[in-house]
Amino acid sequence: MASVRMIDESEATGKTRAIYKDIRSSLGIDFVPNMYRAMAVKPDFLEANWNKIKTVMQAPGKLDTLTKEIVAVAVSAVMGCRY
Repeated sequence: MASVRMIDESEATGKTRAIYKDIRSSLGIDFVPNMYRAMAVKPDFLEANWNKIKTVMQAPGKLDTLTKEIVAVAVSAVMGCRY
């Protein structure tokens, strides 16, 4: 049983619904990952984190998005992340 409440896409309203739409569109996926659904209990927190992640991972810079994602996966693996 989960100890963290997650906001399902069908329950999302207002700001959360708009952010979920942006997440799916920006990531090119048809679902909202659990980490964002957990943050959505506090919509302002979700918004702040999503804006940070978009800025770091998708904004133009010295590294392209794919390279940033590969680095993130490699760091997760080295750190023993099971998620």
